[in-house]
Amino acid sequence: MDQRLAHERRQADLRTPSGFSSNAAQDISASLTALLADMFALYLKTKNFHWHISGPHFRDYHLMLDEQGEQIFATTDAIAERARKIGGTTVRSIGHIARVLRLLDNDADFVTPEDMLAELRDDNRQLADLLRAAHALCDEHNDVATASLIEQWIDDAERRTWFLFEATRR
Repeated sequence: MDQRLAHERRQADLRTPSGFSSNAAQDISASLTALLADMFALYLKTKNFHWHISGPHFRDYHLMLDEQGEQIFATTDAIAERARKIGGTTVRSIGHIARVLRLLDNDADFVTPEDMLAELRDDNRQLADLLRAAHALCDEHNDVATASLIEQWIDDAERRTWFLFEATRR
């Protein structure tokens, strides 16, 4: 069997019949893959700050970031499974995540609690914008199911943004 035929067979094994054109499935799954990478990055940053927060508001911030981390992580399976349901693929490794994520990492040795919350606030606001762009793409391809899921994730990101904003007000 030649290389081309072997590659086509491997790819065919992953194609889920969905009713979407191959372009729609590819566009939407690529968008979902980038969102998944962003969610994993935001989850890890939220947990990093949860583990390393300090100061007089430690308990409140620690618990809030734990709750937010759980909410973010809970979206990851739904995102990946939706990409597969429509006939696409999604992230396969940490390296793949690193290549497609758009949110910035923070691996500084020390970050003040105020800077942690402000950074997460901005990341969640950026995530909401990225989710809106993915929603628009779903609208272009008449993918109402993915758009419906994304609407909830937008609301979640906006709520996290709001809580983080209020926690940083002076």
